[in-house]
Amino acid sequence: MKHLFAALLLLLAGRVNAIEWLDSPELGKLFSDAGVHGTFLAYDVDADRLIGHDRLRAETRFIPASTFKIVNSLIGLSVGAVDSVDEPLPFGGQPQMIKDWERDMGLREAIKLSNVPIYQALARRIGHARMREGLASLGYGSAEIGDKVDRFWLDGPLKISAVEQTAFLARLARDQLPLSGDVQAKVRDIVMLEQNGERVLHGKTGWLNAPNPDIGWWVGWVTNGQHVYSFALNIDINQAADAPKRVELGKACLKALGIF
Repeated sequence: MKHLFAALLLLLAGRVNAIEWLDSPELGKLFSDAGVHGTFLAYDVDADRLIGHDRLRAETRFIPASTFKIVNSLIGLSVGAVDSVDEPLPFGGQPQMIKDWERDMGLREAIKLSNVPIYQALARRIGHARMREGLASLGYGSAEIGDKVDRFWLDGPLKISAVEQTAFLARLARDQLPLSGDVQAKVRDIVMLEQNGERVLHGKTGWLNAPNPDIGWWVGWVTNGQHVYSFALNIDINQAADAPKRVELGKACLKALGIF
């Protein structure tokens, strides 16, 4: 973890300089009012500036859970594991914790439903070798997948920090990943959530079932014309009532910063 933040700042900027970090008391109050412990940060790409709450936690790596569906989609499309975001993948025929998961579907629908078995099927099609190569090429978090190609983003060993999430998503938002522009555009399209005038919100949630507490994620980016802000939030989930706070608190932070 030593020097992680400094190294990631170089990745964010793409040049050897330090990016300004502004700690926001206003964001801290939002977390306090929500009664949760966690971090939020936004990266203003054009201003080359980070603003957030709890810098130490922002540097800490956690298992990405369903936020990895963004990366899984990118790699799956790039290696031809699926031909399109609408090609149906098999859910496997087994009972699932969410009834809507119990049918075959494409990535466009599956990512909206955060369908675990569909994305596990995609990972198995990709396979260990191509998944490992894809993560290394993209520079995503620890880039570790272990032995289980369909579990590593749910149970580990893959981990990523909020700072790393914002770095990665800023590159995706600006079409700067080492993948075809067509693949990046397709994935940007399936994670688009809302539009308000020229401002467009993209994002993906995640929920890590961890021992005491669970970890909740919400990551994404906002475009406003040519301007890009990437963001990442993670919080401790101590009870089911905390789960909706991922998006609620994230949106409150974006609003407080005048981003969305």
